[in-house]
Amino acid sequence: MKSLLYLGCPPADRTDAAEQLAAAGLAVVWADRLEEALNDLKRKDMSVLVDLTIGSAALQAMRDVRAQSAAIPVFAVAATKRADLTTEAILAGVTDVFTRPLVGSDVARTLDWETQSSTRGTNHPRPERLYAHSPLMRETVAAAAKAADAHGGLLVRGEDGSGRRIVAHAIHTMQRGTPAGFAVVNCAEGAAVERLLFGAAARTTRATRSSAAARDLERVSRKSVIHETRGGTLYLRNVADAPARVQARLSRVLRDGEALVAETAQRVEIATRPIAAADDEFDAAVHDGLVRRDLAKRLSAGAIQVPPLRDRRDDVAPLANAFLREICRSRGVPPRTLSRSALALMSALPWRGNVPELRALLERIVSSAQGGRHVGLEDVLAHVRLDAGSIAGPRGGTLKAARATFEREYIQAALSRCEGQIAEAARLLGIQRTNLYRKMRTLRIKKEGLE
Repeated sequence: MKSLLYLGCPPADRTDAAEQLAAAGLAVVWADRLEEALNDLKRKDMSVLVDLTIGSAALQAMRDVRAQSAAIPVFAVAATKRADLTTEAILAGVTDVFTRPLVGSDVARTLDWETQSSTRGTNHPRPERLYAHSPLMRETVAAAAKAADAHGGLLVRGEDGSGRRIVAHAIHTMQRGTPAGFAVVNCAEGAAVERLLFGAAARTTRATRSSAAARDLERVSRKSVIHETRGGTLYLRNVADAPARVQARLSRVLRDGEALVAETAQRVEIATRPIAAADDEFDAAVHDGLVRRDLAKRLSAGAIQVPPLRDRRDDVAPLANAFLREICRSRGVPPRTLSRSALALMSALPWRGNVPELRALLERIVSSAQGGRHVGLEDVLAHVRLDAGSIAGPRGGTLKAARATFEREYIQAALSRCEGQIAEAARLLGIQRTNLYRKMRTLRIKKEGLE
């Protein structure tokens, strides 16, 4: 059993945290003071989890733990409504940041990946999980928890790359008991999707023909996705691209809740929960007949909205930190850290391509790195455009106008993130407060206009 030192957990949260971490196979050593934690680390090697509710003391604790042993993975637990502390923790060199309430399995899987990749090296991707530091994403997580206790189909609405599949998987793992399999099916795979869902066609047996009730059931092979995930979750992408025959068969299986095993002619309960990705065009696809209405009805007993990355800027920094560590590890290069100005810039970008665009940017930055251990503002600026690309700007006009537009949005984003506090925004931007005031006057930015 792996050991984890948890520093500064609030007493009100300790019972839930203990249950989650114990269920994930982690033995927890609790510490309320930094001195305790450092003494415990002298006696035993453990990963460290620091709760950011203790404020600036948490940041100092991270630095002190790093000073005592640079190889120890140090994680943080985010304080609600304190996105600034999350950023400060990343700047202090934290390995990763979790959100409250803790999900023990997320902590265990991330800790395992860090331990294995640091000691033996690994090409396995970092475990996926929900990053919910922003208010909108916390609302999504709360809605996902409610949806996990419900039954019936579910639409996960949002843009491509916003994290709909990860939300769907989180709902699957939140279900009570031990859920069965989770399968992802891309319905845009043409004729192959029917074989994937239902399996290879099998010859009808005499036993099958003899039962009128059986003739009304869909047949599935034992190696089909529907059979293998019975009692689990079926996540469907691009439902509107599924052939009409596939949609009809799928709707029938979901209606009946059972099917006939093609190889044995036995009836089996399916009880598979369908979760479908839906973008802004899904309702129009139903209206236009591209998605059968009976199937749409069975997929939409409930709905959850996943916000785009540009609407959850507090998630950008921890996501960027996690991606950067994984990319450096997979390429066998020394780990790099993000500077304050680089984090501020990335948080201000519009991210039209959502999370994959963020990861792709970091891939380019690491690929073109000329050495050094930090990713600074210039590294980011070298890989974004001041036109209609990565940075929001005018489609026409001069470069000077484009730069002014970007600078205005960049400063406004920093001010919004700091809730209009000039001193904090100036520190985030890496400039003097007097310079920020001057920039605001030049760019005609007013505090009272910030939300």
